[in-house]
Amino acid sequence: MDAAFFTKMLSDKSVLDLRKLGYKFPKADIKEFTELLKNGFYHSLPLKDFSGQDLVYLSNITQVNLSAAKVLLTPQNSTQLYGVKAMAEEIISTFTIEQVDFTRDSVRKILSGLAPTDESESRIFGMKKGLEFISDPANQITEESIYHLYEMTIGAYLPEEDRLLPGHFYRHDSVYVVGAKVEHTGLPWQALPERMGELVAFIYEDSEIDDLLKAALIHFYMAFLHPYFDGNGRMARLMHLWYLVQQGYSSALFVPLSEYINKSCKGYYNAYTLVEENAAISGMVDATPFLVYFIENVYHKLNGALPTTQTTAAFQEALSHGQVTEKEKSLWEFVLSAYGDTEFSTKQLEKDFGNAAYATIRSFALKFEKLGLLKSTRYGNRVKYAVRVC
Repeated sequence: MDAAFFTKMLSDKSVLDLRKLGYKFPKADIKEFTELLKNGFYHSLPLKDFSGQDLVYLSNITQVNLSAAKVLLTPQNSTQLYGVKAMAEEIISTFTIEQVDFTRDSVRKILSGLAPTDESESRIFGMKKGLEFISDPANQITEESIYHLYEMTIGAYLPEEDRLLPGHFYRHDSVYVVGAKVEHTGLPWQALPERMGELVAFIYEDSEIDDLLKAALIHFYMAFLHPYFDGNGRMARLMHLWYLVQQGYSSALFVPLSEYINKSCKGYYNAYTLVEENAAISGMVDATPFLVYFIENVYHKLNGALPTTQTTAAFQEALSHGQVTEKEKSLWEFVLSAYGDTEFSTKQLEKDFGNAAYATIRSFALKFEKLGLLKSTRYGNRVKYAVRVC
């Protein structure tokens, strides 16, 4: 293939869709094109497809902006490991993506510490326990701990036919992802222990792959293998977060990544489908469409998801000058964790915080507005506050 023609194809926006690329360049040999990619452009991974070939991706078009890493690395002014608002939105979004029955009221109830009273609330409670588990840096990723996470979060709440057999970390039969047609067949169950072992080895392997890109690859591979009868998508997203926590991206626990996925859910599933369709043409599993989806629809949408450095610095300055009491510090940490950038009223804060008189809450809101940490908006006779993000 002529070098100029190859370069033109490589730079075309349809390069992520080999079928469209073939239509656009009818004189091109797509097999030859992908062979050239394989020989000099694909980055091979120590993760295998179902036939034992290495998975690949195009590193030149899967670059993550440094701003995304900066957001996820920014320390939070909170004594809590996991942001309450982020946890609520993570549960709501991941259940919505998987079409699991729940209500927002039930999520709020369980996160407030009340015991579950029905099957739906038990599943919420399970997800809460799972998110708390991955938020603890002491919980290292191993095959045993992945199994423990699955059982506490999903497995214990499944019907008998979908549960894992005693002593089995993974499913013991075939599984299919079915839409209008069979879109994906999970890895043959006999090979799951070997492939999952390779995934854990990949997680701990030193490499030049960007951490955020590696987290997305872990996410993709979990769903690709489909190691369970049910809950594979939830586990893939949990594994993504878990890896980021293990790598020190503590603010990943204050940004509900699944909320961004839910907002672009069609693109999320289309990315998986595109990988399958491309593989049928090229004979290789190229994860690039999924990585590009995640970069564009999640990572590069994170700016403004957390308080700015200026807001954080302003609080630290007020704290160092003795302008903030211990109670006000606790209230500020709670506001960041529970509300993020959403509005709240002083009455709502009094109810949710549960450990301060209304006069204290009111004084806190007025004082932190003067310090430039909160902003207020009037709605008729009501006033709502929000963390100042600019």
